[in-house]
Amino acid sequence: MREIKGPAIFLAQFISEQPPFNTLEGICQWAASLGYKAIQLPTHLPNYFDLEKAATSIDYCDEIRSQLAEHDLVISELSTHIQGQLVAIHPAYTEMFAGFAPPELRGDVKAIEKWATEQLILAAKASKNLGLSAHATFSGALLWPTVYPWPQRPAGLVEQGFTDLARRWLPILDAFDQAGVDVCYELHPGEDLHDGASFDTFLRYVDNHPRANILYDPSHFVLQQLDYLAFIDIYHSRIKAFHVKDAEFNANGKTGVYGGYLNWQDRAGRFRSLGDGQINFSAIFSKLTQYGFDGWAVLEWECCIKHPEIGAQEGVAFINRHIITPTEVAFDDFAAVASDITINNKILGLSE
Repeated sequence: MREIKGPAIFLAQFISEQPPFNTLEGICQWAASLGYKAIQLPTHLPNYFDLEKAATSIDYCDEIRSQLAEHDLVISELSTHIQGQLVAIHPAYTEMFAGFAPPELRGDVKAIEKWATEQLILAAKASKNLGLSAHATFSGALLWPTVYPWPQRPAGLVEQGFTDLARRWLPILDAFDQAGVDVCYELHPGEDLHDGASFDTFLRYVDNHPRANILYDPSHFVLQQLDYLAFIDIYHSRIKAFHVKDAEFNANGKTGVYGGYLNWQDRAGRFRSLGDGQINFSAIFSKLTQYGFDGWAVLEWECCIKHPEIGAQEGVAFINRHIITPTEVAFDDFAAVASDITINNKILGLSE
C-alpha cells in the first residue's frame, strides 16, 4: 500500500482582486502559512500562470517551481475546468458560458471549441514540463439538457452525443498520452460525465483510452444520492486525482435532487466545509489507501454557510487527520509460525 499525499488546496475558489489572493506569490504564501504542501493550479488566468509559456518553456516551468519551493509548495495538478467545459457546449449554454472564452470568440461555437482544445493540448505539454502525472478538468456537455428523459429522447440521440464527445476528446487524450499524463475528469452534474454510468459510456466510445481517468469528488455523488464508497470499489483503477469536499443531503417534503432553482442554503443537497457535512471521509481515505492511491488529497472549498478562509484553515488539520500511514506488517504477525509441511498435514489430518 502507498500513502496519500497532502494536504493540497485548489486555488480557484480563493483567487480574487484582494491581497494576498491577487497574485500567485501572495496566495502561495498564504496557503503555505496554513500548512498546505501543494496547490492545484487553475490555468485560465495568465497573470497567475501562463499556460502557453509553460507549454513551450522549461525555463518558465522551472521558475514557477522555484517560486513555489520558496514556500515549500509543489503543484499537485494543473486544472483546465474552465477550458474543458468549452470543449463541448450545448447551444442552451452558449451565452451562459460566454464569459469562459476569450471575448473575441463570443458567439462562435466552433472557434471556442477549437480554442478550448488547443488549451487542453497546451496543458498536456505544460504538465509534462512541470513533471506532473495527472490533470484535472471537466468533460463539457452536449447531452446534459436531456439528462431527464422528458420529453422522450429520440432513438440514437445518446449514441450520437457520445460519438461526438469522443471525437472532440480523443485528440486531447492522445496528446496527454504522449505527455505521460492522466486526464482526470471531475464527474459533476452539468457535465456529460457526471456519474459512473456516463463515465462507462464514454470509455466505450474512446476505446477504453488509458488516459481517460477520474477526479474523485464525493460531494457531487452525495448530491446525486450515489454510493460514493461503492464507487471507489468499482472505479479505483481509474481514480487518479481526489478533491476533498464535503456535502450533505437533507431530504424534505418540498425539494430533492432537482431542487436547483433554490439558492444553495435552501437546497436539499448542499456543499459544506470539511467536517460540517455528512461524508464519511474516514472510510474514503481507508478505501483509497487500501487500493494504493498515492495522489494528492486536495481541498476544494465550497460551502453555503462558512467563510472560505475559515474553511481553508480547518481543512489542513482535517486532511492531515485522515491521511493514513499504511502498515508494513500484519497485525497478527506476532503469532506466525514457519511453514512446515509435516505439521500442516497433521493439522489437516492428511497422511504424509
